[in-house]
Amino acid sequence: MADSPAALTPTELDAYLAFTDVSALLRPAVEQQLRDAGGLSSVQFQLLATLGDAPDGHLRMTDLADGLVHSRSGLTYQAQLLEQRGLVTRSPSPDDERSTVVALTSAGRDVLAAVFPGHIATVHDLLFADVPDEDAAHLARILGSVRDHLRSHPPRSAARRRRA
Repeated sequence: MADSPAALTPTELDAYLAFTDVSALLRPAVEQQLRDAGGLSSVQFQLLATLGDAPDGHLRMTDLADGLVHSRSGLTYQAQLLEQRGLVTRSPSPDDERSTVVALTSAGRDVLAAVFPGHIATVHDLLFADVPDEDAAHLARILGSVRDHLRSHPPRSAARRRRA
């Protein structure tokens, strides 16, 4: 890290502080909406939504963990809780019995359908209501670039497993 700057520029500091404030202010409202509408934690919602977007509504647990920034053991626990509620099923992979496949059930799709309208409204009202589309496009591009950079050096819990 010899090339690291000694300090953030005033603009970088303002951007960082605004980002952390927005994150800290938005998260509790989103989490409350998810709890109220579907009895879900934010991780459980991410897990269900990712499965909802997956072809055929199922993924290998390792692939699911690679996409979500959460520890593998923590994600396994969350999948277990969702399975107990009948929102997902877990079974050995037909391709590799060492792997587990997680699949979204119809009850899981129903919970997503119940949660999404309020989730979208909460995110829109708190994050985008006063942001013009052009600025939202810039924000998406900037945060996408930062996300891609961070994912290129993820924390251990979010690092892709090497396949043999």
